[in-house]
Amino acid sequence: MSTMYIDGVKCSIGAESNILELALNNGIDIPNLCYCDSLAPYGGCRLCIVEDERGAIVTACTVKPKEDMRIRTNTAKLREYRRSIIELMLESHQTECNSCKKCGRCKLQTYAKRFGAKAGAPADWNPGPVDDSSPSIIRDPSKCILCAKCVRVCKNIQDVAAIDLAWRGANAAVTCGFGMKLADTDCVGCGQCAAVCPTAAITVKDDTRRFWDALLDPDKKVYVQVAPAVRVGLAEEFEIPAVQSVGGKLVSALRLMGADKVYSTADSAFLTLEEESRELIERMKSGKKLPMFSSYCPAWVHHVENKHPELMTELSAAASPMAILGGLIRKQFPEENAVSVAVMSCTAAKAEALRPELTKNGRKLVDIVISTQELAAMIREYGIKLQSLPDTEPDKFFERVSGDGELKPAVTLTIDPNKCIGCTKCARSCPVSAISGSPKKAHSIDPEKCIRCRTCKVGCPAGAISDTTGFDGELRIAVANGLANADRLLKKIADGEASYDFVEVMACPNGCIGGGGQPESCGSVKAMQKLELDPDLLPSAIELDCKDGLCSVREILGDDRDEILRAR
Repeated sequence: MSTMYIDGVKCSIGAESNILELALNNGIDIPNLCYCDSLAPYGGCRLCIVEDERGAIVTACTVKPKEDMRIRTNTAKLREYRRSIIELMLESHQTECNSCKKCGRCKLQTYAKRFGAKAGAPADWNPGPVDDSSPSIIRDPSKCILCAKCVRVCKNIQDVAAIDLAWRGANAAVTCGFGMKLADTDCVGCGQCAAVCPTAAITVKDDTRRFWDALLDPDKKVYVQVAPAVRVGLAEEFEIPAVQSVGGKLVSALRLMGADKVYSTADSAFLTLEEESRELIERMKSGKKLPMFSSYCPAWVHHVENKHPELMTELSAAASPMAILGGLIRKQFPEENAVSVAVMSCTAAKAEALRPELTKNGRKLVDIVISTQELAAMIREYGIKLQSLPDTEPDKFFERVSGDGELKPAVTLTIDPNKCIGCTKCARSCPVSAISGSPKKAHSIDPEKCIRCRTCKVGCPAGAISDTTGFDGELRIAVANGLANADRLLKKIADGEASYDFVEVMACPNGCIGGGGQPESCGSVKAMQKLELDPDLLPSAIELDCKDGLCSVREILGDDRDEILRAR
């Protein structure tokens, strides 16, 4: 294996495409602001400059590692250059850091302290108005450093291109173009731009004040639903070991903060998947046009409306898990003082809550949507030590029981016993306890509990989890993560190069776990840029009946079944 030396440290060259990646993989921190492992090298910020044996300076993100190459990352010359670069950035950057949403998490602020950069823009300096037209994200041009991460992820990963670089020199800026705001563009609110932004130039819209107001109002009853991916994000944010459960602690935290009831959106996910399965089987039996497309990712639905309106009739009519649980809450608690809150990993859910189909009888099914990031900030503001809280079971409308055999699972996730290393990571991370097994022994997945969140598959270190069909006959299913991947898949289908019965699309590159509202650490996994065409899970049909005194889902839905379970 080839090797090179970074600051005298011998580094083996593997699949790394540039020196920066090799250095980071070997624990050597080279400063960078425009680099992102899921994007092509850009070389715009110039902070990752390194010095070779001859004294030549190159950017580490654009140079490939070579055999016996020797570079240094922290010479006096490099430190002076980096300090000058940071000071130039600060000259055109709003530096009211103490009141900034990203204070303490801003990479520019971190590097300014690290290299002793002192300069800063005047307090009243402002190159343009804040764009808060989107219900999901906010753009603040006064904090943009022109790293172009947002532009590249929006164009290359999401194929949306809602923003771009414009003008040159001192006038250069990231803009929507032609004086438009985000709300006027094809922005789907996925929040991937905010996820990669190193400063506070693009952030998730903050709805924590509204949530606090509801929690602290003695006349309000607050009913909260929490998506499965949220607990994964909170575990990362609060550095809770994988061996500890987070879901129960999260329920305890929300009740301590004042929530009257806390539900898991995983419960309504079963209803979404059941409705989707029924609809697919009906389509196949009746000979309707295929493929059918999933509809529970709001950013994907918005993308279809913007760029593929001809596919609207092929979208599943099943409502999203958030919408279904919001409908159940409204039906069960119709009082005027009831406040329905959703905690989601997805920033697009903020826009989804405002859609007309999520307003029934003049009331929104979900009043407030906050992201994982926002909930983490609220937990810190309250002073809660999440790791020390006891585990508490969430509230439930009904108890899930096995199906009656009316429908069979179309596809099921399985664990290969020959690959499984028994690390138990999948079982610990599963939000619905669908995986069982003992340490150092092969695990198994219960298809009647699985909700197809793929937390286990993404996190499996041995690649032991795969998707196998359980349907009678052959069922062709495609999965695409990331909207650019989805568009490539749609082109293949339109050109006749591929044919499928069902297509599932998640707008974010790593699915819900990598949602725009998740902590930054959840986006550190290299984005899946290649198109995935693996068989995926369609759930086993389940019947939800009375158990332990809980209402049955049929009793709750009553005559409003289609109104609650279907979005269109």
